[in-house]
Amino acid sequence: MPRKAHQIPTLLVTGSNGQVGFELRRSLAPLGIVIALDRAGCDLSRPDALRQLIRQHRPDVIVNPAAYTAVDKAETDAEAAFAVNGTAAGVLAEEAETLGSLLVHYSTDYVFDGRKAGRYVESDAVNPESVYGKSKLAGEQAIAKSGATALVLRTCWVAGAHGANFAKTMLAQGRERDSLCVVADQFGAPTTAALVADVTAQIVARHWLCGDRATFAAGTYHLAAGGEASWHAYAVEVLRYAASLGIALKADPASILPIPASEYPLAAPRPANSRLDTSKLRETFDIHLPDWQQGIHFLLDQILS
Repeated sequence: MPRKAHQIPTLLVTGSNGQVGFELRRSLAPLGIVIALDRAGCDLSRPDALRQLIRQHRPDVIVNPAAYTAVDKAETDAEAAFAVNGTAAGVLAEEAETLGSLLVHYSTDYVFDGRKAGRYVESDAVNPESVYGKSKLAGEQAIAKSGATALVLRTCWVAGAHGANFAKTMLAQGRERDSLCVVADQFGAPTTAALVADVTAQIVARHWLCGDRATFAAGTYHLAAGGEASWHAYAVEVLRYAASLGIALKADPASILPIPASEYPLAAPRPANSRLDTSKLRETFDIHLPDWQQGIHFLLDQILS
């Protein structure tokens, strides 16, 4: 049943200094009392302390953007990756189930192997090829096993004004170098942390805090900006838009050379296809997802202002 009007909900956010966590502090603020915790206040590698923390605050909503995101380092640091991305997600879910709270958890395109020709839908077979992807899948599975009411949002290619990301790297290299080489045979949708946070807040507000919790459409959903791009096309658009703002660059869009991923080897394999079908999310929650260029332009306006 919907909450009574006089009850102010409590929302607990992990990873509050990460790209998505930082934006969630803004987007969730109008919905209730937000307890935003960074790694010092909420260490996901300590399950007993994590349980105690949730029991102390008893939040109506737990939002978990915190994650082990060092994709290449995870190949040799699997224990830490699974502790944070797998075990901790299960702990949060178990505590949410006990409290009757909603858990919002973020997953990734890395749970797929990237070999599908078209966009991935939520029901497609998972087959992660990296330790990072396997650890994030372990988190999804632990949440499902818990029986908690949970919203698992798989996203891809996230960039925010706060924190390091591909867009900022391209800007820095464009200022320092005459030409760049960028992978052109991997595809996804550049998605801003602000979009992820705003969609989260809208779903939580309309369908959990003000909706009928008994009919809340829990489950796994794909959340990404509209359209698609290669990393190369993404880089071209970043420098093109920066130049249109009058930013001094050594490299111009024409000097960004497309290369295959095989020429840029990394410790962890990346999916060649990270395109996510977002129909289920859009139709279930009546959400509009703007094209990726719109979000990246707004992101660059923030970074470059």
